[in-house]
Amino acid sequence: MLRTRETARLRGRLASFLGLSLPSEAPPVTVLERLPKPGYTRSLIRYVGPDGDAISAFLFEPIGGGQRGGVLALHQHNSQWELGKSEIAGLAGDRWQAFGPALARAGVTVLAPDLIGFESRLGAAGAGTTLAPPLHKAYSTADGWLQHYNQMAHRLVQGDLLINKLLVDAAVGLSVLRRATNVEPSRVGVVGHSHGGHVALFLAGLDTRVSFACVSGATCSYRHKLAHGTGLDMALVIPGFARQFELADLIRCTAPRRMFVVSSDGDPSASDADDLVRDGAAAFVDAGCPSHLQHLRVRGPHALDAGRFDAIVNWALAEAARPEGLLVETD
Repeated sequence: MLRTRETARLRGRLASFLGLSLPSEAPPVTVLERLPKPGYTRSLIRYVGPDGDAISAFLFEPIGGGQRGGVLALHQHNSQWELGKSEIAGLAGDRWQAFGPALARAGVTVLAPDLIGFESRLGAAGAGTTLAPPLHKAYSTADGWLQHYNQMAHRLVQGDLLINKLLVDAAVGLSVLRRATNVEPSRVGVVGHSHGGHVALFLAGLDTRVSFACVSGATCSYRHKLAHGTGLDMALVIPGFARQFELADLIRCTAPRRMFVVSSDGDPSASDADDLVRDGAAAFVDAGCPSHLQHLRVRGPHALDAGRFDAIVNWALAEAARPEGLLVETD
C-alpha cells in the first residue's frame, strides 16, 4: 500500500526513467485573433516552448469577471492529422470533442493547444501555420501518418521520447493557462480523450500543478495490449517502460488530487480499465480520499457520445468550481 511520500517517490522514479524535467514558467503570449462568441470569447494565441517550437492554441474565456477555474483540453488522434485545437473548438471533426465552448459558456477558461504532429504542427511543412475552416479534407493520409511516426522515430534514434515532447509542451500550456486573466491557479485541470487522454494521464501523474484530470479512452494496460496484439499510441512507445511500470502507476501518482476515468466496453484502448483503476485506487485509499478517483464505465465504442461528453463536462465544471485546490507533497 502506497503512502503519500511513497507516491511522491514513485513520481520521481517515473520522471527519472523518462529523463523528464517539466518547465513551470509561462512564456510570453501573442494574441493573433480575438473573436466574440455567445457567452465567451475565443482567441487564437501563440507562444514558444523551451525548445523554440511555436505552439498555436485557442483560448476560450468566459464573459464576466471574478476568479474561475481552468481546463487544459488536449485533442484526440483519430488519424486526422489536420485536426487539433479546431476540433476542441467545435470548428470541425467530432462534435463530442468540442469541450472548449461547452466549458467556457459555463464559466471555465479553456486552453486548447495543437499537439505536435497535428493541425498547425503537422510536420515541417505545416510549422508555424494555422489552418482556418474549412480545414483540409485529406484526413488519414499516408503522409500524415508518416509525419506523426517520424515525430516518434526521429526522437528515439536520438535517445529522446515523443511522450517527453508532448509533456513539456503540455506543461507549458498549463503554465500559460494558470496565468490567464481571472484564472485561479489552484483550480486548473486537464481533460483529454484517446491520444489527449494518454498525455493527460502522464501529465496528471507527473505535474503536481494539475488539480484534477479526466482521462477518457486511454486506460488499457501495457500488459493487456502486449498480450492481445493491440496497437500502441506512438506516445506510449517508451523503451523498457513496461518492464518497470504500468499505467496504473500514473493513476497512483495523481493521489490525492482528483481523477475521473471514462471508458467503454467496446474500446480496445480501454479494455482493462477496471483493472487499472482498481490497481491505482490503493494510493487514494492510503491518502484518505478514495472518492477522489472515479470511474465511469459505459457500453459503446472508442469515440465519445453525448452521454460521456456531458459526464466529462459536468465533472470538469464541478472540479473547476471547488473553492481551493489540493497541496501535494512532492518529496
